[in-house]
Parts: sequence; C-alpha cells; structure tokens
Amino acid sequence: MIKNGHHTSSESGAEPGSTVGACSPEKRKRVVRVWCDGCYDMVHYGHSNQLRQAKAMGDYLVVGVHTDEEIAKHKGPPVFTQAERYKMVRAIKWVDEIVEGAPYVTTLETLDKYNCDFCVHGDDITLTVDGKDTYDEVKRMGRYRECKRTQGVSTTDLVGRMLLMTKAHHSNIDNSDYQQHTDNFGKGPKGHSPWTGVSQFLQTSQKIIQFASGKEPQPGDTIIYVAGAFDLFHIGHVDFLETVYKQAERPYVIVGLHFDQEVNRYKGKNYPIMNVHERTLSVLACRYVSEVVIGAPYAVGKDLLDHFKVDLVCHGKTEVFPDKDGADPYAEPKRRGIFRTLDSGNGLTTDDIVQRIIENRLQFEARNQKKEAKEMAVFEAMKRREEGGKSEDCAQAAAL
Repeated sequence: MIKNGHHTSSESGAEPGSTVGACSPEKRKRVVRVWCDGCYDMVHYGHSNQLRQAKAMGDYLVVGVHTDEEIAKHKGPPVFTQAERYKMVRAIKWVDEIVEGAPYVTTLETLDKYNCDFCVHGDDITLTVDGKDTYDEVKRMGRYRECKRTQGVSTTDLVGRMLLMTKAHHSNIDNSDYQQHTDNFGKGPKGHSPWTGVSQFLQTSQKIIQFASGKEPQPGDTIIYVAGAFDLFHIGHVDFLETVYKQAERPYVIVGLHFDQEVNRYKGKNYPIMNVHERTLSVLACRYVSEVVIGAPYAVGKDLLDHFKVDLVCHGKTEVFPDKDGADPYAEPKRRGIFRTLDSGNGLTTDDIVQRIIENRLQFEARNQKKEAKEMAVFEAMKRREEGGKSEDCAQAAAL
C-alpha cells in the first residue's frame, strides 16, 4: 500500500495545543480506526470530502465498498464495475485500507471484525431495498458519527449534466433548461428528497487548502508535469497518474488543469462536464498528485518548465490536439528531451463514461427516481413523528 506522505499527524483531528497531547502514554499510543462504506460509483470530490472528514475524526481509515450485485439489489445498476470502484477508492489519499465486498447494511459485527471504533457517514440517508436505514443498528448503539454532505455535487447531478448535452453547467446552474432537466431526472413522484438532487457548488480557498497537500518539492525529488482536462476524474485517469508516479523513485507530480473554455475548444460538445474548480478538487484528492496548476497554459512552454523546474513531461496515448496556432503543445519539452509518452494499459476516456450513461439512460433515471421516492417516504415519516412530538409537548404543557 502506498502511504499518502502528504499529511502529517496533525490531520487526525486534533488542533495544535489541544488537550490530546496531555493524555497518558497508553492513550496516546491507541490508534482510532474509522469505518466508512458505500457504493462509491462515479467517485467525485463529494465522496473524497466525506472520506477526508472521516479521516480527521481518527487515525486510520478503513473504507468498505459494496459489490455490483448488492448495489443492483438495493439501488439499481452501477455505472462502474466493482473492480473499477475498488481501485478508485484506493487512489483517494485519505484512505488507508479498503474492504472489498462490504455488506450493504452496516452492523456492529462489521465494525468489530475490522477493529473499527465507529463509522462515519454524511448527513443524508442511505436506505435498503425495503426502505430501512442501513446505519440503524450502529446509530442505536452509539457507534455512528456524521459529517457534512458536500454541497453542489451528486451522482444525480453529474449524470444529468451528461445527458443534457449543453454547456449550461459550466457557469450557470440557474439556467432554466438545465434546471428542468435535472428536476425531471432526479425527481420522484412525490417531489424532491432533501438528500438527493442538485445544489450549487461554490469554490472557496478553504476547500482548496483542505484538499491540497501543502508539500513543497524537496531536493532529490523528480518533478513530473502532466496536463489535461481530467474531466469526471475516473479510473483511466488514476491508472495514468499511477504510471506517471512510477516514473521516478521520488516523484513530485504536478497536474496542469486547463480552463473550461480551453477544454471546450479542443473537446467540443458540452465538455467539460465538471468546471475547473470541481476538477481541481477531484485531482487534488488523488494520492499520486502533489500539486495542481489551475488554468494551466495549453502549450507547455519555456516559462512553465523553468518556473516549476520540471524534469519530465508525460502524456498518455490519447490524441494530442494542436494549440490555437496549430502547433504541437509539447514542442518545448520534446526539444529539451524531457517528454515521454506513457501507456497505462487503460484506454478508458471521459467519452466512454458519457456513452455508458447515455446507453443506460432509462435505467439510471428509474434508479434515481426509485431512490428519491424511498427517501421522500422516510422524510415524510420523520416529519410526521416530529410534528406528533410537538403536539404531545403542547398537550403536556397545556395540562400544567
């Protein structure tokens, strides 16, 4: 297992100067093991942020990933295979260990089997095929913690963007056509669930700081530069970046991300599916990446190479599009003899992911509507219980 190397022990959740350091030596030695689980289908920065928050609650993060069969039973067909999903989760830098084929319902038996103190989930709800809370048992036994759900991203939203085939998602989520489409895609027969749907993503400097390693290149590091869109960050990107990482004994991998307009120039259609701020977080979450250049120039020129003291420039087997002037964007690193074409053995592209969604559109629409209908039933039941409790409180107060 590749250790992250980008995060110090201060990220375990304790602030400098806190009373944690005052514990007895025995308590200081104890490692707090945290459990997370899920489908992790179409892994995005929302999943990564959940795992980041979970890791901060302990010292060692174990992540259980469900099988294709379990997901199909409880939710509907996944977009990615279990083998692809296992590898995607392993590549997230806050993950220490994964459990393949984790049960869909989280029990005390599972936590005890993997020596985990508690499990962490977002402030939404996960239901079985029968509409039961998958975390009910661990919640009742006090071995459940909650983290904040990441606003502005969901699998429903991303699939909606792919199916819409416009550029509205690049800058304006209030676009009426886009909003109508996502409403139709994710909305169940009884309206919107509070845990599913589309909300606006707002990038902040704090979010970037939370995801960034903050690690500077050290003497002896080999600085490797790669560039691209890295849209819908997927297993093809992970395999490529892992191959890049293996090009040196002490790699420091810098990823240059092109602005949305530049990506649309050479990719066309409605690309990129994710805007540059979203793509930044997705790439920063990868354990093979040390730094990201936001809005990198398309042509890898002298200024960029000299500024970052680049030792090696890599590109995959995918097509290299000419720059605006029709020139080779890698002309300078080729001239210097530091350019290398790599074959990761995985030719999966973002186009392939979009095609999977389009070919199975009806299945995914049905899956999301079924999911939201179950969530709405639970939400309405919770509201009725809450209102019933308030009525009872009022009756008791009136009797005093």
